Amino acid sequence: MALQGPSGSGKSLSALLLAQGLTGNLSKVAVIDTENGSADLYAHLGKYNVLPLEPPYSPERYIEAMDVCINAGMEVIIMDSISHCWDYLIDYHASLPGNSFTNWAKITPRQKAFVDKILQGQAHFICTLRVKQDYVLSERNGKMVPEKVGLKAIQRDELSYEFTLVFDIDIKHFATASKDRTNLFEGKPQFIINSHTGRKILEWCNSTMTKEQLKILVTECNTMEELTDLFNKNFDVAKTIEADFVNKKNLLQQLTNLNHKSNGNGTHTNQ
Repeated sequence: MALQGPSGSGKSLSALLLAQGLTGNLSKVAVIDTENGSADLYAHLGKYNVLPLEPPYSPERYIEAMDVCINAGMEVIIMDSISHCWDYLIDYHASLPGNSFTNWAKITPRQKAFVDKILQGQAHFICTLRVKQDYVLSERNGKMVPEKVGLKAIQRDELSYEFTLVFDIDIKHFATASKDRTNLFEGKPQFIINSHTGRKILEWCNSTMTKEQLKILVTECNTMEELTDLFNKNFDVAKTIEADFVNKKNLLQQLTNLNHKSNGNGTHTNQ
């Protein structure tokens, strides 16, 4: 999942509280910290692990840090934050000679490797993202006062599509779900993230199907409508066995074509 918000909105604390709910044991939680030691500020919550990441914030160094955490048996890996990785790639792109457009071919594979590592890692990943900030005037007690607001997350635009959950957190620490494949938070009022939020997400994770269970249900689909509905309802797991869905889709299409031909021949004979 992703937590995005302006500085001071509570992304780091929220991530740790979510991890606490997901594991019940912070010793199985690791924070990859690019925020100048901010992860140490919440040691009162328990004994979680902190892996400081110093510049340069290249995708490859993030991947190395993730491997360290995975190999250590961490169940939740907090990436606080992943905005530094995108800043690094933008600066690297700007330093390249030649055509700016074609130079993106040198950036995209590195970004993809970074994202794939998160998606394929055998752990829960919670990524925080900084957002570009601005100030607006709000009325408070009859006076107009400036208030910090977040605008756009600092990362590649389409990255949010990859997450199961994206929480937008405002400067008052209230969260809303701007993307929610769990259907636990979508359309719900603002709330403050706590460990109970993590437990709700854990219950959802435990209620979803395994790959093996889903593969069996794919073989039992008799119509394209059934197959599509099964894919949409189990989107995250379904993506990992997409080839099974494609094969079943092709089979159903072949059967449909055969039925059409059979019906066509029958109609011709009757005529």
